[in-house]
Amino acid sequence: LHVGIDLGGPVGTPCMAFHDGEIVQYGYNPEPGDYGYVIITQHELDGVRFWALYGHLSKSSLDGIEDRLSFSAGDTIGWLGDYDENGGWPPHLHFQLSFVEPTTHDLPGVVDPREREQALSDFPDPRLVLGSLY
Repeated sequence: LHVGIDLGGPVGTPCMAFHDGEIVQYGYNPEPGDYGYVIITQHELDGVRFWALYGHLSKSSLDGIEDRLSFSAGDTIGWLGDYDENGGWPPHLHFQLSFVEPTTHDLPGVVDPREREQALSDFPDPRLVLGSLY
């Protein structure tokens, strides 16, 4: 089961923050079919702390990241990466929420269907913060 949402667009499309927060994890997942460059942010809404993963980003998304660890809603988090830097995928953003604090720059983007109930508890529907997309 895919626990995020994929949003397609041209290489270089900016990915904006949906809410104020801070970057807490970032890095590169090099395996084919993985996220490639990824940034994980931390947020708090109505007293609830949670994390958001932005995956399949460009390498340049990590340039100067130490200078922009805190951000406001609407700020650019990163940019869509090309096939050779985003894990081998057509350009798109994998956006995912998590109530489980990540200990590295990775979260499971898909889970075994037998783990559906736990996954729904750990990884809420991204449309809760993105709103209706269609």
